[in-house]
Amino acid sequence: GVDTAFRDGITQLGLAYVVGIQTSTSLWPPGAEPLPPKPWSGRGRPASLIRPANHDYNRPTPRPEEWLLVEWPKGEPEPTQYWLSTLSPTTTRRAMVDQAKLRWRIERDDQDLKQELGLGHYEGRGWRGFHHHATLCIATYGFLIAERGAFPPSDGFWPLSLKAPALPNDYQPRGAPDPA
Repeated sequence: GVDTAFRDGITQLGLAYVVGIQTSTSLWPPGAEPLPPKPWSGRGRPASLIRPANHDYNRPTPRPEEWLLVEWPKGEPEPTQYWLSTLSPTTTRRAMVDQAKLRWRIERDDQDLKQELGLGHYEGRGWRGFHHHATLCIATYGFLIAERGAFPPSDGFWPLSLKAPALPNDYQPRGAPDPA
């Protein structure tokens, strides 16, 4: 989230985001915006817009507004986490916090895959071998998560049995003889 070009790329893809930023990131407060360029006197280089908030000195238009999400735990002298978001203005605060915290769940899953299931222990040299190894590790992790969800306190959270989708009436398995 610190890299402005990365956030611009996500926006150009038409995706919304919630990304962590550093405390040193400067932002424009609501209702404030950068000063317009000074009128050109006819001598020297024409003036450009001043945007120290994102170091966008050559950007001709202001950036769209974004949400700033701040985590300030009780008892802490100052905030501990900051995020920028382009989620819809109708997004609830709880949903925005859930999206911001989703990163930690993903990092925890990655850590479990590498340390507990051996994803980080692959020593082969080929893509195909790594692909098979990763597939088995991820399938095992999915199975373990499903099993873990069957026990309290998660027992009501995860479905105990997954139902296979119904096959179409004209379905024919590959390699089966043509119907007569």
